[in-house]
Amino acid sequence: MKKVGVIFLFSLITFQSFSQEKIRLAVAGLTHGHVNWIFDKEVRNDIEIVGIYESDLELIEKYKERYELNENLFYTDFEKMLDEVKPDAVSAFGATSEHIDVVRASAPRKIHVMVEKPLATTISDAREIENLAKKHSIQVLTNYETSWYSSNQYVKDLLETDKLGKIKKVMVNSGHQGPKEIGVSEEFFEILVDPDKNGGGALMDFGCYGANLMTWLLKGEKPVSVTAVTNQNKHEIYKKVEDEATIILQYEKAQAVIQASWDWTFSRKDMEVYGSEGYAIASDAKTVRMKVSENEPEKTVKLDSRKSPYDNPFSYLAAVLNNDIEVNNFGLYALPLNIIVVEILEKAKESAKKGKTIYF
Repeated sequence: MKKVGVIFLFSLITFQSFSQEKIRLAVAGLTHGHVNWIFDKEVRNDIEIVGIYESDLELIEKYKERYELNENLFYTDFEKMLDEVKPDAVSAFGATSEHIDVVRASAPRKIHVMVEKPLATTISDAREIENLAKKHSIQVLTNYETSWYSSNQYVKDLLETDKLGKIKKVMVNSGHQGPKEIGVSEEFFEILVDPDKNGGGALMDFGCYGANLMTWLLKGEKPVSVTAVTNQNKHEIYKKVEDEATIILQYEKAQAVIQASWDWTFSRKDMEVYGSEGYAIASDAKTVRMKVSENEPEKTVKLDSRKSPYDNPFSYLAAVLNNDIEVNNFGLYALPLNIIVVEILEKAKESAKKGKTIYF
């Protein structure tokens, strides 16, 4: 029996790649529609929620009742919460324009930050976030749903092993029928249609996915130019922001076309990569269609979900803070990559406004 126990223990030590130590996580804001996920017990194996900041008292009551949360978790003063609960990290679920305020308060306290995409509404805010992160030696990660798609990683691996050759063209299609049409919460809708809080409409909300993925595929290469066209197809609903955007990123030897929309017939997030030797299409989170020879038929690959900690942002954050994994500068969550994303989005807005191509 003792021998079996020793073998079992050895197996745990040998095959368990990541630590099980939970990180102390505080929540900054409850207005973002993605915040519900953090209260899902299935994704809370790696985190312990130690504080929740929100200034809207009605919203506090709503979440307290919905998830049966202890009243002592809630704070209406963000800095007071940080000082009292002393979290390892903060996950920001407010407006994109508020990300800078979260980092300004957290960085000097050596508290790491994860924000929902995109990193910031302006390159000025993104640069300040970068400076604060460097000065205080903290991680600032940006979470995208597509970061845990096994299909996108499979396509990246095909490129890394030269199965597709050199990238020639990439098309990223992201969007849905529209925030109102899919029934987002009132507080989230108010953010999405505010050009100051969200930085724009569909261009920011979904254009960021394509900018993030293309910069990742090209390992941080910046485009030579950005050309964007936007429109308000549903002006009666989206009075201050665009609901349709097309962004063309021209690189020295490749081109990306990003289609971001609140006008799709159905929700979609897919990526097409065309190389010199073949193509691969990540048609959903776990499906890839590919063709690597002209004389062979296209084949479809069905994938499993990515393994922890790459299957959700909270496990990833915990693994980073526990030093189980190292953040590559041009990984999907990484700060240097996501600063380039904000720069691309800002130039796309400028292009659409001026009706001309903007050069880097």
